[in-house]
Amino acid sequence: MLLLREAKHLALEYRQLTGKPLRITGEVAEYEASRLLEIELTPARHAGYDAVRSSDGRRYQIKGRCVLPGSKPGQRLGAIDITKEFDAVLLVLLDENFNAATIFEAERGSVIDAPERPGSRARNERKAMSVSQFRRIGRRVWPL
Repeated sequence: MLLLREAKHLALEYRQLTGKPLRITGEVAEYEASRLLEIELTPARHAGYDAVRSSDGRRYQIKGRCVLPGSKPGQRLGAIDITKEFDAVLLVLLDENFNAATIFEAERGSVIDAPERPGSRARNERKAMSVSQFRRIGRRVWPL
């Protein structure tokens, strides 16, 4: 898709110019997950999940993270809202050019049962976790 390619290029230029992200990672991650895993995105701001697999109705929250060379291993994901309905969470790891590098999937139960860390009750209720923790509770689904 030409528009997505242009958005990625703009985000790269912006990061090089300012040293800051343009904040398109989530949208790129959703697009890449839908394209690579053949799932259908829900309308924007859909409560609980971002995509559905049409063959069986499986519902996914999708999280994305752009992993730059030399980045710290403790990078965190966006909050996973366990109060909403979903079946699994997909984590799309993007390279420095916003291309999908790896996709992991964690079942709802694994996300809910992830070890609680001391700290904010609100953070633990949202299930904010690190990329490495998500990789431990999930499985790689792309590439296989």
